[in-house]
Parts: sequence; C-alpha cells; structure tokens
Amino acid sequence: MRLLSFTKDGGPAIGLKLPDGILDLTALGGFPSELSEVIAGGTAIADRIRGAAEGTAARLPPDAVTFRPLIPKASAMFCLGLNYVDHAAEGGYAKPAYPTIFMRCPRSLTAHNAPILRPMVSEQLDYEAELAVVLGAPVRHATAEEALDAVFGYSCFNDASVRDYQRKTVQWTLGKNFEQTGAFGPYLVTADELPRGASGLAITCRLNGQIVQQDNTRSMIFAVGETLAQLSECVTLQPGDVVIMGTPSGVGHARKPPLWMRHGDVVEVEIESIGLLRNTIEDEVVDSAASSRAAA
Repeated sequence: MRLLSFTKDGGPAIGLKLPDGILDLTALGGFPSELSEVIAGGTAIADRIRGAAEGTAARLPPDAVTFRPLIPKASAMFCLGLNYVDHAAEGGYAKPAYPTIFMRCPRSLTAHNAPILRPMVSEQLDYEAELAVVLGAPVRHATAEEALDAVFGYSCFNDASVRDYQRKTVQWTLGKNFEQTGAFGPYLVTADELPRGASGLAITCRLNGQIVQQDNTRSMIFAVGETLAQLSECVTLQPGDVVIMGTPSGVGHARKPPLWMRHGDVVEVEIESIGLLRNTIEDEVVDSAASSRAAA
C-alpha cells in the first residue's frame, strides 16, 4: 500500500495512492484522519483499507492534493549521521563503529510540494537525501530480524541542514531542527512492497534537475535492522516512531566551492520503488508585527 497524509477542508485526512488516483479514506467514514492511527490499528485496519481499494469511490488526482508530512507528530524521530562511508569521508570523519544519532522535532517538518525554508540567519542550507523508516510495532531488545518484522513502511526524507548552526555545538541538533526544513513524504510504502530492510534501492538527490547525490541503500554502514536493534537497546521504539537513515556523499558543504540551496531552487529526493519528494526553497520571511508583539 501507498498511504499519504493530506489536508482537506482545513483539516487532516489520509489517502491511499492507487493507479487511477488517490482514494480519500477519511471521506469514506470509519477511517481515521491521521496515519499514526492507521499504524496503531494494525492488520485489522490495513485489511479494511485494502478492501476499500476495491470499491468505486471517486479518486482524487495527485496534483489536486495538498500533502502534509506523513506523520506530523511522531513521538520520536531518530536520525543517523555518517551512515555512508563516502559521506563520512567527505566530511573528514572515519567510518563510525556505532551509529551517530540525533533527533528531529515535529515542528521542523514540511511536506511534499511544500516549501523548505532557508532561515534568515544563515545562507548554509544543505540538502540530504535519506530513507525514512516508520515503525509499526513496539521494539525492545530485538535482534535485527525481529526489528525488521516491526517495520510498517518506508518513505523519502530530505534532512535539510543549516550547516553553520549544526557546527556551533558538539551536538548537531540545532542545525537539524530549523522550522520547515525536514521534508517527509509523499507516500508511506508498506514494507511488504519492498525488499526486506529496503535494501538495494537507488537513492538520488537532484537540485534544479542536476544530480548531486546518487547511491544505493545497500551502501549504508548500519542497515535498517541493525540500526533498529541498536536503538532498541536504549529505548522502546513505538508504532509511528520514525528513523531516518542518513545520507550519501555529494552534500553541498563538502563541495568546492560549497553548494547551498537558494530561494527558488527545486530539490528532489527519489528512492527507487518508494517515490519522489519535491520541494521548492523559499527564504524565511518574519512577520515584523508578530516579532514586535513577542518582544513586548
């Protein structure tokens, strides 16, 4: 299945991507309006969705849908750094012996076809094409294979990073959590439609139509199952939690001269068999009146 989150009549809705368009599940009644509720519902609700796909309800054209981040309020979003050997090397790092983990917060997310904001305090906005993993069951002290059994599905993620702020502290969190910089979507593809662990899939990033990153998910240092197992040593991963698996080489900060994303640029993250995530870069505009009220 290919599921999505979108906005309808000012509120949240969920849909199912089909060959002839998008089925608005929320409009059918009996379905939730958030994908997190679908994931928590397990096989019962998944079976009902598959049944609904056989019906004759009208389909929406994808270009008429206003996408939302797939899971706008995940309880946890774990991100990996330096998870491709060539990317670690281009940043001057040795191959890590243990995953480099940081967190993203929900307010940093943006959707497919929505803007990624270049913050007014920095010009160093960089792209990062990544595989996103969404959990479908609790995971604690699991083996890699047990952890893979708990994966609900996979999506595309652009971990757009503000590099100078990322390096202001020994932790990367600040540069990874500017508002509206983490693009997530467009579709959540269930694990049964992909190779186990989403291994062996081409991953590409294009900036204004030019390929800037190109690799394969089999090149990850820490594969999906291994990463989830290691995280589960520390915390109980919950349904709806998101793990973002790191980026290949070719990022802008490692280029000579650096290649930063600018207002009007179009950035695309494409992962084989999963989909294409597209965003336009927009400069942040601060409401001066709102700033004055906050200062007062």
